[in-house]
Amino acid sequence: MPVRKNQRDLTASEKKRFVDAVLELKRRGEYDEFVRMHGEFYVTDGELRPRAAHMTPSFFPWHRRYLLEFERSLQRIDDRVTVPYWDWTLDASAGSSLWADDFLGGTGRTGDRRVTTGPFAYGNGNWTVNSRVVDGRYLTRDLGRPSDPLTLPTKADVERALAEGAYDAPPWDSTARSGFRNALEGWSAGSPERWRTHNRVHRWVGGLMLGATSPNDPVFWLHHAFVDLLWERWRRAHPGAGYLPAAKLPRGDRQHKRVFALDEPLPPWDVTPAELLDHTRWYRYG
Repeated sequence: MPVRKNQRDLTASEKKRFVDAVLELKRRGEYDEFVRMHGEFYVTDGELRPRAAHMTPSFFPWHRRYLLEFERSLQRIDDRVTVPYWDWTLDASAGSSLWADDFLGGTGRTGDRRVTTGPFAYGNGNWTVNSRVVDGRYLTRDLGRPSDPLTLPTKADVERALAEGAYDAPPWDSTARSGFRNALEGWSAGSPERWRTHNRVHRWVGGLMLGATSPNDPVFWLHHAFVDLLWERWRRAHPGAGYLPAAKLPRGDRQHKRVFALDEPLPPWDVTPAELLDHTRWYRYG
């Protein structure tokens, strides 16, 4: 059974194997396909088309399948590789181990925020950004946003999300004021703290992690592996609280055919949220 480890517990060899597999996936052109997929399925509240990946109840199952597909692609290159997770409540500074030169590299330089250290630096010739919503061919970061400092979510922030008793709530979008899904995804309509939890991490990293093509930064996968683990912790803490909405929304609901109920297939895989609730047949967390 593949084990997804906390990145701080990886050996030097495990880090190298992960990095090498990601770079090879990039060389083959497969990595950019994952970036494009995320951009395609990043659909906002205001768009009148189905929302499977963000601002929607299927945020967790969609990303679970997405990460699983990515992990399987890495394992076709090296079957000993799994996606590690980044617990940003513990490793909460730009000096944390995941930003080391032998792993993900560090923050961007002053001015253009271009990453110049580590294996994903453009100058090393292995990481050209091809699928993007902004100009530039290089990876960018602005860890902690020094010009307007931002902190990562804390354990208390996570505990507040985990305490939510229901999975999600109407209107099933970024404006939902209760439910675990939005508490962890982190939209905060009408609040001075606009970005919370998952969203706040994207803001803290900055650079290419800010947009719909955020998987251009390999830290995306470690971030979402931790989000996936937190979903599992919530499920264990609330065994009687199932995925919502459980049934297809009626025709009169403004979210009819825009959000996905428990047994409605998620694009592009034709797999339902119900089929993605239990991850233990594919991997476990260490």
